[in-house]
Amino acid sequence: MQFAMLARTFEQIEATNAHYRITALLADLFRLDVADAMILPYLLQGRLGPPYAAPETGLDERRLAQAVAKAAGVGLEEIWRLYQQQGDLGTVAEAVMPVLESLLSVQDVFDRFLEIARVAGPGAYERKITLFENLLVKVGNLEARYLVRIVAGRLRLGIGDATIVDALSIARVGDTSLGPAIERAYSFCSDLGLVAHTLLAQGPAALAEIHPVPGRPVLPALAARLPSATTIVAKLGRVIVEPKYDGVRLQAHKAGERVWLFTRRLEDVSHAFPEVVAAIQGQLRAREAILDGEVVGYDPRTGQLLPFQQTARRRRKHGVAEVAGQFPVRYFLFDVLSLDGVDLTSRPQAERSRQLRQVIVEEPSGVIALTPQLETDQADVLQRFFEEMLRCGLEGVVVKRPDAHYHAGARQYNWVKLKPGSEAAVADTFDLVIVGYERGRGKRAAFGIGSLLCAVYDPDHDRYRTVSRVGSGLPDAEWLTLHQLLDEASTATKPKQVDAAFAPDVWVTPRYLVEVIAGGIMRSPLHTCGKEGREPGYALRFPRIRRLRFDRRPEDATTEAEVVGLYHREETVPRA
Repeated sequence: MQFAMLARTFEQIEATNAHYRITALLADLFRLDVADAMILPYLLQGRLGPPYAAPETGLDERRLAQAVAKAAGVGLEEIWRLYQQQGDLGTVAEAVMPVLESLLSVQDVFDRFLEIARVAGPGAYERKITLFENLLVKVGNLEARYLVRIVAGRLRLGIGDATIVDALSIARVGDTSLGPAIERAYSFCSDLGLVAHTLLAQGPAALAEIHPVPGRPVLPALAARLPSATTIVAKLGRVIVEPKYDGVRLQAHKAGERVWLFTRRLEDVSHAFPEVVAAIQGQLRAREAILDGEVVGYDPRTGQLLPFQQTARRRRKHGVAEVAGQFPVRYFLFDVLSLDGVDLTSRPQAERSRQLRQVIVEEPSGVIALTPQLETDQADVLQRFFEEMLRCGLEGVVVKRPDAHYHAGARQYNWVKLKPGSEAAVADTFDLVIVGYERGRGKRAAFGIGSLLCAVYDPDHDRYRTVSRVGSGLPDAEWLTLHQLLDEASTATKPKQVDAAFAPDVWVTPRYLVEVIAGGIMRSPLHTCGKEGREPGYALRFPRIRRLRFDRRPEDATTEAEVVGLYHREETVPRA
């Protein structure tokens, strides 16, 4: 496929907000050339590979602007002047480059991107700029728009994983009936390029051959929520109960001497936790494995576990040894997904728990610890264990069905979390996606942010619907950090995946999450969460930010259905 054709399709997608039309356009792309099926999903989301292994080109906006200026033969000052007017370096490139259509293929462009990403050593930035300039002079203005946006990581098409899944199904069979099979395969490999190529080149049956493999993160299973121990036992029956730690979810992969540690955002953070990598080699009796757990910092003087924000400081690239000395961690394991080449995700939870305990060597001073378990069918026993965990300073408990499979990437009632406030209709926490913000005024002007516009995720339509404005809860330093991050993700127009009834001062591409604690849920005409027809939507009452959640993907946010369900549960809970 020629890149010019891909650019024209991108332009059509950008011009429509109709989800069915976007999906149809993508399906047509996938039908054109099976050879491009592997790389199309990456380019559609503005990266050069799956999220856990996508190389970076190393070209920021300043260097991109230099390349555009050189390719177009105009002054750098003119590029910046146009950028200030348009707020998009891609449209600036389109405005200054000549109108023509190149013969470069999609594979040609992808290979050039990879070549730029591989450049390293002295003078690397200058060589990267030259390589990108040489690519720009070979394409027309419309292609230049999307080349620049892909490299900048701001493609602005509003295409999420769910939309690509639907498009692949339509491309192969004409409808979305293959969605569950595609989602299953994707949940086991986190690589839509691999899934797309497997489906389109080998057929639907080949998707069943995609299993967890060390080095490719599995989308983590997620917990639903229920209001009380009594409700949980009534719904699930006999259950396995485990502590809920306030740490960073990490998936550990081992293949021989190689160890990877992946976050919920599918980032490889092995470099940040060298003691966990060493412990996997020393305390795991298996040649290959995929393990699920929670890494939690602790005070080396008292042994007391630390809150999430302090553990999160370990997620860094520089000064790792110094911070590791200040904030050592323990890795609490609670599941095993694969063991010496055997996929265990379809095995019952109880069996996986037994397997985990057979392959981990617990040591008194070891970094790895097995999460303690209680098995019961009595609500009062569950409640006492829950209260004991709270006294220990933990978040609560996670309750699991002993016969449940590991449902990768899914939030089902196989796992249920019980936290303080869940048992009453007064306070609950929500993981919300930031989609915009109001500029700070008065005392908040120094932060640059007055309040955040936050949204929940609607997986059925692959969109984010607003549920709250929140402007309190973070320390001053974190407001400043957040402002910088959000400005880098800002966009001049409303992101296509966002459904909002009003416009904030600044729109933000859905990328960052905050955990918000709220006093309840109310109906609101200002927000689109749960809104149908002329009926009002749903909003959080008295929201306050509890913490930033850099460890989670936008798709991991609280869902629209959860909020609506919690509201109707509140309506039935007697008030004190």
